[in-house]
Amino acid sequence: MRRILIVDDERHLRLLYRRELEDDGYQVVEAANAEEGIRAFEQQRPDLIVMDIRMPGMNGLEAMARILDKDRRVPIVLNTAFDSYRDDFTSWAADAYVTKGPDTEELRRTVRKLLEEREHLGPGEL
Repeated sequence: MRRILIVDDERHLRLLYRRELEDDGYQVVEAANAEEGIRAFEQQRPDLIVMDIRMPGMNGLEAMARILDKDRRVPIVLNTAFDSYRDDFTSWAADAYVTKGPDTEELRRTVRKLLEEREHLGPGEL
């Protein structure tokens, strides 16, 4: 079973994403801030990360950079309510960028696509 790490400071969104992604057959791990997300990444080794950008303390872009320094193979989906981060070059290291909204279909579709792409890569291509 594929493991997804959700890093978001909004509890209700973590719950919504957990329900939706578990319904899609994924195991879900949650983190309430960037520091917790980095620890969860190190301990749980998820197959994909959904990362909010604006969080108290360390932001998601800094956390993403730290995670990618440890393992560049893990796909990261930046998930934020602020479309303006799309123009920030530090966000370009992410595999996808999804703007938060009431409909989770784009996020679910993006997660599915990235995990399918990862499955089709050979060992040397990761």
